[in-house]
Amino acid sequence: MKLLDIGVLSKRSGVPPSTLRYYEEIGLIQSAARNGLRRQFEIRVATQLALISLGKMAGFSLAEIKDMFANDGTPQLPRPELHLRADTLDEQIRGLTRLRDALRHVADCPAETHMDCPKFRRLMEFASRSVATQKR
Repeated sequence: MKLLDIGVLSKRSGVPPSTLRYYEEIGLIQSAARNGLRRQFEIRVATQLALISLGKMAGFSLAEIKDMFANDGTPQLPRPELHLRADTLDEQIRGLTRLRDALRHVADCPAETHMDCPKFRRLMEFASRSVATQKR
């Protein structure tokens, strides 16, 4: 079994050694051995790190990501949760697309001032409602 030194794994994965140690501490990954004081990892941990990065990009917490691995580190991806997360991302994309379009309109609006632009005023109202909703 070929093992990767923590420094090599860090370079290959782009994950800092401190993060690798933290992931090991919380049980996301496991080292297989030590070479002196340096942790050694199986090659499959690189795949786990890629899946962890993907999960983080999708907005999953580290605890949720941890549950996506079996005890031996093999992925067990919950398809229904992935569908729900994809639906949430679709909602965010639609909202961000509307926001982008409104900002472009406001930037190019022929109104004398932004406050004379009805679309800008609606954007301001939306922003106020969003802030109020987030504080609840």
